[in-house]
Amino acid sequence: MAAMRATIVAVAELVSLLAVAGAVTFTARNAASSTAGGKRFNQAVGVTYARKVLSDASAFNWKIFNQRNAGSRKPVGAVSLVVEEMDGVAFTTGNGIHLSAKYVGGYSGGDVKREVTGVLYHEVTHVWQWNGKGRANGGLVEGIADYVRLKAGYAPGHWGKPGQGDRWDQGYDVTARFLDYCDSVKPGFVALLNAKMKDGYSDDFFAQITGKSVQRLWQDYKAKYRGA
Repeated sequence: MAAMRATIVAVAELVSLLAVAGAVTFTARNAASSTAGGKRFNQAVGVTYARKVLSDASAFNWKIFNQRNAGSRKPVGAVSLVVEEMDGVAFTTGNGIHLSAKYVGGYSGGDVKREVTGVLYHEVTHVWQWNGKGRANGGLVEGIADYVRLKAGYAPGHWGKPGQGDRWDQGYDVTARFLDYCDSVKPGFVALLNAKMKDGYSDDFFAQITGKSVQRLWQDYKAKYRGA
């Protein structure tokens, strides 16, 4: 019964966040529809679904970051996506996400719709996360975005396993796995870290939140998965 009540509460919270997402405008367009990748995007993903992902991913970010009201979030009124012919995978500038039609067209790792969904969860995080007013290192910023993708259930099979990596701030999947460990040490860690990054950044934030330095946390993390 307790588990059922907890599930009902969790669903109610998510529905509430999705309702709040209605205050933000989400748009998507395919500017490469004549290319092979653009055509594949239309067939496998589509702008209607992509627009829904932008909304769902935003609500999921607010949940991860414990931002229950608009006053605790970045003052973003619109999130946009454009699919275009370009190199790379995707990038975000301000509240605008750019997805590579070339990447979509050449993707051969499995379900392209699931892959695009995961990429969009990562990029939407860049819209909403704080970056220490530009002082946080890029590896941590990208790691938080991949952490959100991981917690949303869209981590691709080629990602490194827990415990892998050379540095805590290596970025992307390595840092995402490390942040997941930090969250096990201090539940809500990523939300607390992101909140601190609103006004600046220091590696000491890790110690302020968990009582352990980031290097100590990294050593403990590596030790936990040694031999795995």
